[in-house]
Amino acid sequence: MDNVTHTLFALTLARTPLGRVGRGSTAALVLASNAPDIDVAATLGGSASYLAWHRGPTHGLLGIVGLGLLTSMLVWCGRRTLDSMRPRPERRPLGIAAKANGDNGSIPEEDVPPTTHDAPFAMLVAISMIGVLLHVLMDLATSYGTRLLSPFDWHWFAADWLPIIDIYLLIALAAGLAFGRMSPDARRHNVAIALVLMVGNYALRGAAHHRALTLAPRLFGPTLPLPCDPQPPSGALLDSWPRGALSIPTNGRRCLVEMAAVPTFLSPFRWRVIAHLSNAYEIHDVDLLDHRFRTVAAPSEALWRLALRFPNQWTPAVADAARTRTAQIFLGFSRFPDARTSVDATGVTTVLWSDMRFAGGLVSLRPPARQAAPFTVTVQIGPDHQVLREQIGP
Repeated sequence: MDNVTHTLFALTLARTPLGRVGRGSTAALVLASNAPDIDVAATLGGSASYLAWHRGPTHGLLGIVGLGLLTSMLVWCGRRTLDSMRPRPERRPLGIAAKANGDNGSIPEEDVPPTTHDAPFAMLVAISMIGVLLHVLMDLATSYGTRLLSPFDWHWFAADWLPIIDIYLLIALAAGLAFGRMSPDARRHNVAIALVLMVGNYALRGAAHHRALTLAPRLFGPTLPLPCDPQPPSGALLDSWPRGALSIPTNGRRCLVEMAAVPTFLSPFRWRVIAHLSNAYEIHDVDLLDHRFRTVAAPSEALWRLALRFPNQWTPAVADAARTRTAQIFLGFSRFPDARTSVDATGVTTVLWSDMRFAGGLVSLRPPARQAAPFTVTVQIGPDHQVLREQIGP
């Protein structure tokens, strides 16, 4: 999930009882809700370093505890530093106040500075850990996924419910904050509405994701082969990768490795269904509001003819390229790595991988669009099997 959404969600939580435990709670929520993305510092080591560490330990169990403690300490120290720099209010003599007020020295209520208690350090720790945990859970619901158990287990996990940027979630959170500034009652009322809309959005996308997977056999029709052995897991709440061997030994038999449905950016009812086959990928976009899917009977049109097919041939050259450090990092990150090879006149073999989750972006899935996928790896191998070049990026 993007950092704007994380920040808006933290500010929304700050208008709940979590933000009223004392001074510093709002800062702790905002900082903690963005703290896991501190791994962006890995870009200083290059693209390969970024992919190797992105959504790793900072999004794992140790990150929730460590970043929660670090955030609470920063807020606590920052609050004490600001308090020491703030000038103390001058005390007015009681005699002057008594003459101004006409009583026995009582200070007018409007002259008394408001007393806002500081949040205890233990509460800051708890709030910060909650903020980091909710960041991780929001990332887990996307199709990008996160390495939930790192550094103990570097597998990726994803629920595939939301895209990286959910415009409807952004609108709901921003509107709840904007229209909640009129009064305390309006603030509580609109924050409650925003949270209900947020839960409803997650529930709708979860149900739509299940529906898209249910329609998969009708989308691919007779072209969908039988599952490979062992059969891929079905009905699991979370998908996990890498699954093991990237090259599937099938003895020449074409089979289904796994099926996935990933969300699109503009509509919660439009999904991209990816069929990972032993030798290719077949992709079909589906609109759940299409009238052809309102009945149980199969549609009269041959929908499987609209599926796009991308060969994924793991030749000996691909296997050699997969042993390079850059390829290993990418293959550990990529959920659906698609390999293509070409050989020039001098005998140099170029292997190009892309992740089929990001093929085509927002517009098209045609092969020219696939070449512009944001995550690609290129490895060049000479005729003597010597690695000539390896890089991440176009």
